[in-house]
Amino acid sequence: MDDNVIRVVGVIGAGTMGAGIAQVCSQVGWEVRLYDALPGGVEAGILRIEEFWSKGIKKGRTDANLVEKWRTNIVSSSLEDAVVRSDLVIEAVPEKIELKNEIFESLDSLAGQDTVLATNTSSLSVKEISKSTQKPERVVGMHFFNPVPLMPLVEIIRHDRISKRTVNIAEYAAERMGKSSIIVNDVPGFATSRLGVVLGNEAIRMLAEGVASASDIDTAMKLGYRHPMGPLELSDLVGLDVRRDILNGLAESFGDDSYRPHTLLNQLVNAGDLGRKTGRGIYEWDNGEKLDRDDLGL
Repeated sequence: MDDNVIRVVGVIGAGTMGAGIAQVCSQVGWEVRLYDALPGGVEAGILRIEEFWSKGIKKGRTDANLVEKWRTNIVSSSLEDAVVRSDLVIEAVPEKIELKNEIFESLDSLAGQDTVLATNTSSLSVKEISKSTQKPERVVGMHFFNPVPLMPLVEIIRHDRISKRTVNIAEYAAERMGKSSIIVNDVPGFATSRLGVVLGNEAIRMLAEGVASASDIDTAMKLGYRHPMGPLELSDLVGLDVRRDILNGLAESFGDDSYRPHTLLNQLVNAGDLGRKTGRGIYEWDNGEKLDRDDLGL
């Protein structure tokens, strides 16, 4: 595929996922136009990127001259400017179908006729999102994993109205970002989210039942099954609210309450203990470092 097929990427949403996507796109050498609806959202996203790069420089994993070059590729943008000139637009906003539908309606009206529109949804129907546009054939799911700069997988989700060109460009973009991609049909939870949240929910159930401590449950999966991260630590990293919403979405999509989030997960989310992003979840977190909690009463 022509290397010039993607020169400008618009990223909609500058939270944890959006900032990570913007970072890897900038490191490819693409111009990145970053937009967030929240005041100060883009600035917060760029700060996350700068902190990641700074840690890389200190550890000798990143070259300071390269970082300076990457930095100039990211531009704070309005929604219109993030879309009009972009060859690829990647949406990374919260997992709310109404919000995504509203955004994709706007993206469709602003984007050029050849622009590919991707959603980073981890569980919602890409086909339903595509119905908000006049050209559903150019809408694709590109599900990245947190932290985006480190995780090597992108799940590409195709629906029954997608064009081959759109799938090819999504695969090409993932490859240029240094990612491996898998193609998944548009079913609830796709492949990774469906498996991941079910494992995480069962681990939370085991924790609540006193089977073992959080750290021991995680160690069991890391050493016994060679998972790089335990299911409870991963749930904290992804965000307990995100995990809860995906589980509820699966339960509704399949009509199966076995997918419902465990009571302990609901309790933590309702208390505002969402994981690493709030400094407190199943574990305590201090500057990104995981600590055990001793106040869960388990």
